[in-house]
Amino acid sequence: MMHRVVVTGMAGITSLGDSWAAIDAAMQAGRNGVRRMPEWDAVADLQTRLGAPVDDFQVPAHYPRKMLRSMGRVSLMAVCATERALAGAGLLGDASIADGRMGIAYGSSGGSVEPVRVFGQMLDTGQMTGVTSTSYIQMMAHTTAVNIGLTFGLKGRVIPTSSACTSGSQGIGYAYEAIRYGKQALMIAGGAEELSSPAAAVFDTLFATSQMNDRPSLTPRPFDAARDGLVVGEGAATLVLESYEHAMARGATILAEIVGFDCNSDGKHITQPSADTMATVMRRALADAGLPPAAIDYISAHGTATEVGDIAESNAVHEVFGETTPISSLKGHFGHTLGACGAIEAWLGIEMLRAGRFAPTLNLDAPDPRCAVLDHIMGSERPLAASTFMSNNFAFGGINTSLIFRHADA
Repeated sequence: MMHRVVVTGMAGITSLGDSWAAIDAAMQAGRNGVRRMPEWDAVADLQTRLGAPVDDFQVPAHYPRKMLRSMGRVSLMAVCATERALAGAGLLGDASIADGRMGIAYGSSGGSVEPVRVFGQMLDTGQMTGVTSTSYIQMMAHTTAVNIGLTFGLKGRVIPTSSACTSGSQGIGYAYEAIRYGKQALMIAGGAEELSSPAAAVFDTLFATSQMNDRPSLTPRPFDAARDGLVVGEGAATLVLESYEHAMARGATILAEIVGFDCNSDGKHITQPSADTMATVMRRALADAGLPPAAIDYISAHGTATEVGDIAESNAVHEVFGETTPISSLKGHFGHTLGACGAIEAWLGIEMLRAGRFAPTLNLDAPDPRCAVLDHIMGSERPLAASTFMSNNFAFGGINTSLIFRHADA
């Protein structure tokens, strides 16, 4: 028996705020969360000085010190987002969290950076100064999933998704499958990332970062002819998923339904995307949902503002949908939040679906003529009586994901 999978709670943390109201206001005002990072000036060879940090993040006062020892910044943001999502779902403190019914699928590109520095220092100097019993726990690839599980006492399956820019979307997709096929009744799903100069350096060495260092409000520029690269950001987002039957039995409010998912890989190049397999993952997600392309009312693009990525993605979307489906990328507002982006974009996509209006791709003024022609939402938000949207994400290693969400009233 296959089960319908619904979203009953969601929350997140971004450079534009940690509530839909705050983020919506910022997006309507045409603001982004990008700023110059003077703390990176010490890295002389780093060309970009731009990031999209969560400057106002505070650790909740009710978190005990013992609990914090195993968590770096990325886990703290993930746990905070999850706590709010569980509260929104009416499940915080509920017995179903800790009796095995709830599992987790969650990820980040990696763990926290500070323990990496400490271990690197040990290799350089032979001194273990700063190395503690929890250093590895803070830096391990599955630190977010494990710390969320420990914090809330989860006893279901743990699916870590450390797959760079698809960590969050894979988390949601694999959680959807776990419920759909009856392995769990409830799942926590999402992704998180903390900002660091090494994260920026990864893309800097590929000549893929924006260097508009004195014009942070004008970059990144997904799909725009004048774009010059991506901006790295940070944040976290969590969705609470459960089977439709379980949600109805407890009288939960259903926010949206996940109706399709697919994940594949290019099998060609570790950093050069393939439009063919991007198109394939979208078609397979549609097949999973039993929907034709015409049923999709809006597409949330990966849209990183890199040349090869934007061109490949636009061609793939055009191949599947033509040029009439409204599309936008939220990365102009938040930068590229890496392991968090798929989760943040799913969360905000659902919020926009419920509001009946969709944000534009910020800073997209003149689409690159080398990109396929698409119906870009530009300039200001667009009212849409939408019932279904697709959210796409693509990652290093040629990993491609496509999720399809339906309005709860559809």
